[in-house]
Order: sequence, then C-alpha cells, then structure tokens
Amino acid sequence: MSSPTRLLVTGSRGQLGTELTELLQRDPKLEVFGADLPEVDLTDRERALELVTGLRPDVIIHAAAFTAVDECEQEVELAYRVNCAATRFIADGARRVGAHLVYVSTDYVFDGTKADPYVEWDVPAPQSVYGRTKLGGELEVDPGWTIARTSWVCGRHGSNMVKTVLRLAEEHDVLRFVDDQRGHPTFAGDLASMLALLALNRVPGVFHTTNQGAVSWFEFAQEVLAAAGLDPTRVQPVGTAELNPPRPAPRPANSVLDNLAWRLHGFEVSRDFREPLREVVTALRSG
Repeated sequence: MSSPTRLLVTGSRGQLGTELTELLQRDPKLEVFGADLPEVDLTDRERALELVTGLRPDVIIHAAAFTAVDECEQEVELAYRVNCAATRFIADGARRVGAHLVYVSTDYVFDGTKADPYVEWDVPAPQSVYGRTKLGGELEVDPGWTIARTSWVCGRHGSNMVKTVLRLAEEHDVLRFVDDQRGHPTFAGDLASMLALLALNRVPGVFHTTNQGAVSWFEFAQEVLAAAGLDPTRVQPVGTAELNPPRPAPRPANSVLDNLAWRLHGFEVSRDFREPLREVVTALRSG
C-alpha cells in the first residue's frame, strides 16, 4: 500500500487557503499540512526552510501573500519580503526535498492596456508594487513547477468584494462602483479545485485560473445585489478618475485573463462566476 501524498498549503488561514485545506482534507490519499501566521513566519528564511525540510511534502501550494494592494504602495519592503523573499525561501526548501511547487499569482502582473483578454504567454508589465512583487515571486519558480494566476478572488472566508457589497447595501441606499475596470471574478472554492488539479498532477507551466464571465466592478456589484434578492439598480457607475479619495495603487483597466493554456491542456473550463456567487451569497446570508 503506497503512502499518502504529503501536501503543504501556505497561507492556510486565508480565504483561498481555507478552501484549499478543506477540499484537500476530504481526499483520504492525501496528508495535508497548513502553514500560516502567527505560528510560521515564512519571511524568516531559517523558519521557512525548517518547515519544508521538516515536513518533506511532495507538493506545496504557495498561497501565502501580501495582497492588500494599496497597503503594498506604502509598505514596499514588506511587500517584497512577503511576496518575493518568502517565495524564494519556500522554493529553496522545495528543491531540497524534491517537492513540486504551485505558486498562486495575480492579474496585476499585467498593465491592463491590452484590448483583448490576457493569455498566459503575454509579457507581464506590472504597474503597482503588488504586481511587481507578485511577478518577482513568479521569477523564483522553476520551469518544471506551476504558476497559477487568478483575479478578483471572493468566497465565504476572509475579506472580499462580495462581503463588502453586501455590507454597503445594508448601510446605503445607493452604491457606486467603477465601470472602467474589467475582470473575471473568481470564487475561492472553484479556484481551489483548479489548483488541486494542477498540484496533484504536477502540471508545469503558467495557467490562468479563473471563473468565467468578464464584468466591470459596477456590473459585479449589481450581480451581488441580484444574487441577494436586492435591487441591482441601486448600484451606480463611476469612473476610476472620479474616485475621491483616489486609490494609492494603480489598477489594471483590463484584468480579464483568458484561460487559454487551461483549455489547450484539455482541462474543463470553470463555471460562470454567477453560479458560485449565488452559492456564496446564500451561505453568507444564512450564516
């Protein structure tokens, strides 16, 4: 009888890490370990190496990151420490034990000026500290490993736009969201399934892993209200340039990621985001 596959999830308490851990723990053939603050500081090289070489996982899904986009503009060195250096340390450990690494990256590695959706082979050109540091993390990934870029992640856990919209709808009659930034909302549960497929099959290369359905933030907020049985016309559009105060970090106008590599590998494309959105809103409102 073969021993179970040992799998390490970093950032295991985040909205994605929680979904990943819950999903993977359902498989009796897997032995799943989680690592997150405050117990494990992956920006401490010795601690990160000790974690990986001690556990000796077969696969690592590196979901830990500093994702507060605007805070990254103020905490530049911290962003590099978390998104670049910690990834370097985890990668170093993975090489030492022969583990396959899946690195979770972002749409922010692109500048957002392309007219069409971005494919995996487009050249990154990040405009924000967050985007530059996540691209820096990509550069630590060996060719035989996996980079999974995603966008606009939401879910049942952690802070995200679905929860923000529902909260604002309780506090205000009118909501305003930008209509000149477009992307693919991606739900953590569906993303976890995509990452698990890549990780357990050790599929190398860059993949765009999102739900389907391109919308603006304005349209997404309308969909959230509709899923909650509220009036979507309460949401009004506003341009990014009209935001007061303006956001510190520049946002890509076009964050739409085409899942081309995913399709070319013969994998089933993920659902339209409206399906998991309804599931998440139902779960949040019933909880």
